[in-house]
Amino acid sequence: MDIRKGPACAPGTAETDRQDGFAVERNLPLPLEGAIEEYITKKAGRSWDDPATLGKLRRAIVAQKDDYWRPAQKKAIRYAKGYSVLAYLAYHFPVYFVQAKHLLAMLARDGLLKPSMNILDIGTGPGVFPLAVADFYAKACPGKAAVYSIERSEEHREAFLFLRERCTTKGAAASIKPPIAMDILSPDPEKVPGKIDLMVFSNVLNELPGGNPESASRIVAYFAERLAPDGSILVTEPADEENATRMRLITASLARQGLSLFSPCSFLWGTKCDAPRCWSFESAPPIRRTRLMEALAQDTEGFRYANTDIKYSYAVLRKDGRTKQECRLPPGAKYLRLSKLPLHVGKRISVAAAKMSGELGNSSSHVIKLCDGTAKVPVYAVLPSYHLTPENRLITEAQYGTILGLRGVLVRYNKEHDAFNLLVNRNTTVERPGA
Repeated sequence: MDIRKGPACAPGTAETDRQDGFAVERNLPLPLEGAIEEYITKKAGRSWDDPATLGKLRRAIVAQKDDYWRPAQKKAIRYAKGYSVLAYLAYHFPVYFVQAKHLLAMLARDGLLKPSMNILDIGTGPGVFPLAVADFYAKACPGKAAVYSIERSEEHREAFLFLRERCTTKGAAASIKPPIAMDILSPDPEKVPGKIDLMVFSNVLNELPGGNPESASRIVAYFAERLAPDGSILVTEPADEENATRMRLITASLARQGLSLFSPCSFLWGTKCDAPRCWSFESAPPIRRTRLMEALAQDTEGFRYANTDIKYSYAVLRKDGRTKQECRLPPGAKYLRLSKLPLHVGKRISVAAAKMSGELGNSSSHVIKLCDGTAKVPVYAVLPSYHLTPENRLITEAQYGTILGLRGVLVRYNKEHDAFNLLVNRNTTVERPGA
């Protein structure tokens, strides 16, 4: 087997340590937490922790969550005047901010951040990603960045500018520009900056009306025209099945339009992937509750207002064809393509595939999603806990996106879910191909 890695631009050990330390911080910076409280107090006309303010925030959070969980074709999320933006700051902002920190550290480890960056966040809301960039460059990155953003909501832009004033300083390594007033459904090309090194669509494509992946991909492709030749596009969406699956369809459409997928997917056989029912996501340790979350949780149904879990689906796309890890299996490789599983039900085989989920099972049985770019239906590795051995435990320990070789797995077809299970037992070996 011939394994060739793409160009690396990995930071030094000390720098990596700083970035890893930055990513594992599970709380909002205190100045930012205080600024959010101050802004809510300003807009509400009374203290952020006043019972009346908290009551209105709770109602707004419930209404916003109801909108989020509508079917994609019926979704029409808008952040109007009033408490909708304040609810976003209370409930969504902290998780998305810490999530952005994980993603920035990942981009740095993958060598995608240049010494000088032009960053564009499209559909920025109240500036979650730009403010995370400012924190990242202040604490963990030696370079500099000019950060632009686009946002249609006047209320979100107002909140963004307030938080920017309180939490960033002039002359800092990351220069956070005022958000550009624009609806991404009707973009004004003269207002969109060019030569962008990192373009971000963070939790925005799922809010577009209609829920059509092809329509969403056309919007991304339009803005991709402003990308530098060696720039990257980061798309991240919520991890629930509908949004994560739809995001994979969007990225598959973008691949057909000429963009290449840098990560997390690996196409081991050099094929194109149509992302069939691909529910794939990353996870990280939960954040610590903010003071505001703690106050909101002082209610008979307090669990409704504490948003701490970090689970997200993401993709990094490029124009230049560069990939995070390039693995091509020659015709004589002793691994079976996942597309051939229907011919081998009931047999023990060997496969090579990327690990495309965290733990989907429970304490009695580990379940991990696998993909090699050829499967027509979902494929899962299933490892009963009593079969866990030093020879197969890598399936549980490897990071999201890692290419693994599984030798001696039993093929089962799950008719109820139209999926294949590869049963891992104590006689199965899990390895890194070529290691």
